[in-house]
Amino acid sequence: MGIQDDLFGAPSEDASATASAVRAVQPTADTAVAPCANTVASTPAPRRRKAAGVCPQPQDEAVHALARSLPPTLRLGTSSWTYPGWQGLVWEGEHSDTQLSKNGLAVYAQHPLLRTVSIDRSFYRPLTASQFERYAAQVPDDFRFVVKAPSVVTDALVRSEDGRGREPNPAFLSPELALSECVEPALQGLAHKLGALVFQLSPLPLAQLNHMPLLLERLRAMLRALPALAPAAPDGVIAVEVRDPEWLTPEFAAVLRECGATYCLGLHAKMPPLQQQLPVLRALWPGPLVCRWNLNPVHGPYGYEDAERLYQPYDRLHHPDLPTRAELAAVIAGITRRGQNAFVTISNHAEGCAPLTVRALAEEVAAQGL
Repeated sequence: MGIQDDLFGAPSEDASATASAVRAVQPTADTAVAPCANTVASTPAPRRRKAAGVCPQPQDEAVHALARSLPPTLRLGTSSWTYPGWQGLVWEGEHSDTQLSKNGLAVYAQHPLLRTVSIDRSFYRPLTASQFERYAAQVPDDFRFVVKAPSVVTDALVRSEDGRGREPNPAFLSPELALSECVEPALQGLAHKLGALVFQLSPLPLAQLNHMPLLLERLRAMLRALPALAPAAPDGVIAVEVRDPEWLTPEFAAVLRECGATYCLGLHAKMPPLQQQLPVLRALWPGPLVCRWNLNPVHGPYGYEDAERLYQPYDRLHHPDLPTRAELAAVIAGITRRGQNAFVTISNHAEGCAPLTVRALAEEVAAQGL
């Protein structure tokens, strides 16, 4: 069986040349720590620790066994960790989102299936190295962070508080700001716990989409100006996520490959389904997987607020997306069985409750027989 067949299904005619080439290549802790109650698992488990009053929810042996069955290069997680509705899933007891924002990460990272998390707040305001360092101090050594680059670099428009674009953003794809406001502080603060730096390019105005060659040149200039993440972050990878399907071209993939970056598989209703995004990953193979599962397509491309109203408090699955789970699990299995890293973060807006989606996806991956 060819590598492309194994990873992503039969390649399309457009991808056949790439597939042949790929086959040829193949040969501070701010957190107070105190002991908590014993777990209910039937086999020994790491001691549970509480962080400033937040205590982890005991996980049964089935969850621990599932975690052990997954490839070590796979890191599943969620978008942020500040949701009170995860009571009984991630933590015990009732807690405010403010309390969880301050003290929930250390508890979140004790869940056996949650080995990464997306720091989304950095999209709205750049974080400092000391802020990243405080995050890093709260998680185990093999935990990895996915960090969103700030919108001052990744949004072509300056937006009002309601999200409407007001005027062109002169700092869009600025190499200097990408370095100073994202790469340097994240690398300095997270060090080897940095997994993926994601430059999520917001939807572009039509006038700019009509000049894709110019956009690709600006993207190339920014990416080429960024330093290598290794050796400080040996698993670190720079990834580009887009919200306009017009980006998904061989020329886009060529820019990413030239600059040592990868494509962030964006599962969002603004984008084509997973299978239609795979040609970009094929063109970048071999390489790691970065995926953000953002929004269930039942809500449409502008349905974030609808999903939020329906899904809160994010304590159960509302719209299980079985086809996406199965397709994503197959991609994860194909990539990790060849020793490549996979960073997959899931939003509550994917199915209604991110921790439950993580478990369901983990079960799908385990069923691949890795």
